[in-house]
Amino acid sequence: MKFNTKILGTGSFLPDKILTNDDIAKRVDTNHQWIVDRTGIHERRIADPSKDETPSGMAKIATERALEVANLTANDIDLILFSATIPDHFFPNTACMLQHKLGITNGCPALDVNAACTGWMYLIPMANAMIQTGLYKHILVVGGEMTSSFNNWDDRNTCILFGDGCGVAILGRASENEESQIYSTVLTADSTKRDHLKIPAGGAVQRITHEVLEKGENWVQMNGQEVFKSAVKTMAALSEKVINDAGKHMNDVDWFIPHQANLRIIEAVGNRFGFPPEKVIINVDKYANTSSASVPIALDEAIRDGRIKRGDNILLAAFGGGLTAGAAFLKY
Repeated sequence: MKFNTKILGTGSFLPDKILTNDDIAKRVDTNHQWIVDRTGIHERRIADPSKDETPSGMAKIATERALEVANLTANDIDLILFSATIPDHFFPNTACMLQHKLGITNGCPALDVNAACTGWMYLIPMANAMIQTGLYKHILVVGGEMTSSFNNWDDRNTCILFGDGCGVAILGRASENEESQIYSTVLTADSTKRDHLKIPAGGAVQRITHEVLEKGENWVQMNGQEVFKSAVKTMAALSEKVINDAGKHMNDVDWFIPHQANLRIIEAVGNRFGFPPEKVIINVDKYANTSSASVPIALDEAIRDGRIKRGDNILLAAFGGGLTAGAAFLKY
């Protein structure tokens, strides 16, 4: 028997600390309007590890909020899939850390995936396949990112872009009388563009040394122009593909939730399809680029404020370092 997949509950968490463009301008040569004109970002949230605002700590709170909506307990979760570009630790994985913090005692499997900003989107078709086949019943899909841990606050080209936060969704089986389902998904990667967005050092190939620190090779590096062009082209193409694969049309889309990396990228993709601005969920102005957490945070906010309602058709799309990309079309 094949089951349809339903979003049972969503949750999100943003740290209390707000870092404005004016705050950044005190450290590097920039200003509020310059940042807004190029990115649409006004402010971002910065995590405080002393308050356990780590990827797993933020995910704990976001998950508890999702469990409340889904009317489930932590031990009802039978699989944890966690996207974190920079995890709590190299190992144990962050999904295991979250299992512990939630007090889950059922021994459910816990897995980390890193596809950079596309990570959460990569997990959706994986979870969908396992729900459809009956392998698991309640899957927790997490995008938890502490981007401030890899941000070079002395590089004005990258430090303005990122913020911390977490978004989660609990996927489960839709009952026979429900219409909720994931129509179609697509994932891609183009490794020829792998060097356009990266952290050169800190892994097995190049460990952290004094020389690495002096060169700043432990921080995120980006070819912004190339990433911009690839993001617009790829998100547009994948969005069109999942809608066509579902046998639908652009006018069947009630809401478009793109990765919140840059307002100009979001507007460029939306304009390609003629999406009216009021159909596009945008929060990059408040939170900046929260990496793989951006799509689930925006999804949770739009559900909680009443914009997204049961039965709505939602198009999700993201891109990230690799360069990875993905899209999904679903009925909430």
